[in-house]
Order: sequence, then C-alpha cells, then structure tokens
Amino acid sequence: MKINETGRIGAYRAYQQHAETRANQTAGKKRKDEVQFSAQAMELLGAQRSEEPNRAQRIEALKNEVTSGTYHVDARELADKLLPFLR
Repeated sequence: MKINETGRIGAYRAYQQHAETRANQTAGKKRKDEVQFSAQAMELLGAQRSEEPNRAQRIEALKNEVTSGTYHVDARELADKLLPFLR
C-alpha cells in the first residue's frame, strides 16, 4: 500500500523551483514603461502646431463663450457639414 505518490511531490517541487527562478529574475530587473514616437508622428505634431499659431487663443475664446452662454451655432452651417455623412 502506498501512502504518498512520488509523482505528486515531484510536480510540487517543479512548480516551486519555477516560481523561485521567476522571482529571482524579476527582483533584479524592474522594467519601466517606455514610449517612443516615430519620426513621422513628431513631424505631424510639429505641423499641427505650426498651422495655427493663435490656436490656443481661439480655444480660450471659445471656452469663454461657451461658459458665458454667448456661443452661437449656425444651424444651416451645421446641417451642411453633417449632410454628407448622412447620405
């Protein structure tokens, strides 16, 4: 009669050894997140910023109009812009 099967103990030891090696590998090396932008993305960002030099001023003016309630949307102009998407 067998009380303990040797296969079960061996499986536990293999799992324990694997967990220990993973802990040792990650303990020394803590990787940090890193982001890299391609040259094309940087070019597009630069082009976007140079297109409208007073863009920040325009955005601030629009924010103020919306906050004060004086911002007006021309319904005809809005409909003209949306019409191609609805067809």
